[in-house]
Amino acid sequence: MFIKKSAISMLFAAASLCTSGSQSAAETESVPGTTFTTLHSFTGADGDLSFAGLVQGKNGRLYGTTYYGGANNDGEVFQITTAGKLKPLHSFCSTGDCADGEYSYAVLVQGADGNFYGTTYLGGSNDDGTVFKMSPKGALTTLHSFGGTDGSQPLAGLAEGSDGDFYGTTNLGGSHNAGTVFKITPSGEFTTLHSFCSKAACADGQSSYAGLILATDGNLYGTTLAGGSHGRGTVFKITKSGAFSTLYSFCSQSGCADGEFPQIGLVQASNGNLYGATLEGGAYGSGIVFELTLSGVLTTVYSICSQNGCPDGNYLYAPLTQAQDGNLYGIMQIGGANNGGTIFKITLSGTLTTLYSFCSQPACADGQYPAAGLVQTTNGNLYGTTADGGGHGNGTVFSIAP
Repeated sequence: MFIKKSAISMLFAAASLCTSGSQSAAETESVPGTTFTTLHSFTGADGDLSFAGLVQGKNGRLYGTTYYGGANNDGEVFQITTAGKLKPLHSFCSTGDCADGEYSYAVLVQGADGNFYGTTYLGGSNDDGTVFKMSPKGALTTLHSFGGTDGSQPLAGLAEGSDGDFYGTTNLGGSHNAGTVFKITPSGEFTTLHSFCSKAACADGQSSYAGLILATDGNLYGTTLAGGSHGRGTVFKITKSGAFSTLYSFCSQSGCADGEFPQIGLVQASNGNLYGATLEGGAYGSGIVFELTLSGVLTTVYSICSQNGCPDGNYLYAPLTQAQDGNLYGIMQIGGANNGGTIFKITLSGTLTTLYSFCSQPACADGQYPAAGLVQTTNGNLYGTTADGGGHGNGTVFSIAP
């Protein structure tokens, strides 16, 4: 599943060309009281095509990855201040045969030891992807190279457990080449916890694109893009010791009103329930935002593209974030006023407000096609990335003050 920019263009072929706006400054106000700022436009040399969200380190700076760009055009790990000063930290494929990995989709996580942990989609000793550890200054260590039977081509980042170990998923590989759930220690000791498609007709799910979350009950929760009772994806629970159960199979309702194909991960809100989204299904066929109790009861909170022309956005690819105000914030990859994607706010009860439509500036200088979730930092603002647009057409880093 190697992604080239031509494939990205085809993926967004449904999105029309951006319309030039009248605003040229870096800051743009969309909804009154909401200020959008483009902090950095990737040049290619410092990164290109960021699919991953950002994480705020203990030093206050933000850290992220890009799929392309860097010294070898195989992806980059970077650091950026909340004021927009970017510093490349590591260019992937810097060692022979890309033993340090290449092409990262994954958001980083900072461990209790202060190091950052993440995954690469390809590279490593078997070219099936890696798990790596990186110091805040950029010293990278490959902890594990996937080899197929233990998983292959991880798309998601890691979750740190209460035991100090890290947990993640792979898209492919495992006993049935349908992906795995794994555990890895900070020193690199690796354990496969579950191989998907281990039940008849892949009733336990197939191909996990999204990462795991550690819920308040101490268990890990995630989604699979396919499989389940109806072949349209699942939400699952797994304990840190590997006991696996399917919580919900999508398309259980007539016409897939409950959604199908969940590609994004989950967030546990302050009410204890899980929130996520699907790519398709729902009242308008463009997916839903859902709420799921830890016992597996699903409620459709919002059906995406509920307005003609999708001014509320379309293609919810990135996970949601609950901000300090209690609302959920997210991005739509396409749709909005200019078909370049949106930033939105949605209440836990399902009232959605579009805060910003990308490509509102000439030549999409503010970015377009965001593909990563948002992070709220200690200053209260939300930060994210776009996969395209910006001053050089390689994507951007932005902030929005809600």
